[in-house]
Formats: sequence, structure tokens, C-alpha cells
Amino acid sequence: MKKTPLTFQYPPNLNSLDLASIISLYRSRGEPSNASAGDYFGCAATFKLIKKAKTWFGLTYSQSAWDALLTKDSKGFPLTEVELNILGMAHIPPDPDTDRTVIEKKCGILPQLAFLIVNDLKQFGFLEEDEIGKLSVTKSGEDALHGIALRLFDRHFSPDMLLCNRDAEPTIARARKTENNQKNLF
Repeated sequence: MKKTPLTFQYPPNLNSLDLASIISLYRSRGEPSNASAGDYFGCAATFKLIKKAKTWFGLTYSQSAWDALLTKDSKGFPLTEVELNILGMAHIPPDPDTDRTVIEKKCGILPQLAFLIVNDLKQFGFLEEDEIGKLSVTKSGEDALHGIALRLFDRHFSPDMLLCNRDAEPTIARARKTENNQKNLF
């Protein structure tokens, strides 16, 4: 059962933006900002007014709230459920043919953004990629994977946490059509 603590999350409507905007938001995450004279930011975690903030896809956080959102062994890299899926599928692939492109398509975010995330995870030393595109998790990547799993699920990583191994599509009951007495104008 997934628990819902305060964690970093990518906006659910990210796909409505153009690629340039997505890249800009991704690249500017965690940048410190100072409020202009007479203005304040609102911390998304504490709801307190602050003069200095760090941003995450339009949300602002105080430094202490940002630090509290970082997970164990993340080396300061903001991990989300998407990173859990990427690291988890690289650690325990869903099938033997799982390569980078498959992971980028099944991680729960736009493949173009997943491409950037995988590159950053490699740069932080969490992932390694061989010449044919197979990803593997390093020791520090495994530690980071367990850290985000503990935050999200309150236990160490197991394959049942992966989006590709869960019933990710909730079933929505369809509303019954009611009789409409209004005349059709078309």
C-alpha cells in the first residue's frame, strides 16, 4: 500500500506544455530565488511566507522544507516516484529486453523528460549505461532507490512498487445516461 507523505512530484498536466517549457522547468528546479522588495514567496510545505525559496515546477519551498523533502542517500538529488520507477526497472528489469528506451516509456512521465532524468541519474552516479543501452543501478543508486521507497511506501524497494507491476489505471464507474427533455437543435 502506497503511503502519501510530502514528496517531490511532477505536475500531472506536464504533457500540456511544450517541450521547451518542460526542459526549462526541469533545469531550473532547486534554483534559489529571492523575493523582490515588499514581496514574499509562500512555502508549499509549511505555508509560511518566506523571502528566499527554492523552486520545483512552479512551487516554492523554504530551504528547510526542501531539505526535508530530500530522501536518504539521494546526494541532494530530488527523487520522485518517477525516479523510483527508473531506478527500479534498471535494478530489476520487468523483462530481459528492457533497455533505456523501454524504461523511459514505462516510468510514468513523458519520454522526453525521462531522457533528461536518466541522464541526470547517470551524472549523479546512480545509473550506468552500457554500449547497447542497458541501464544498471550502481551501489549509490541502490541506496537512493531504497531511500525513496522508504519515503513513498515505508519499506525497502520491491518490484511490486513499480508502475509497470501495479494496476496503474484506476477503474472509473461510468455515469448512466439520463433522459433529457431538451430538444436537439442539431
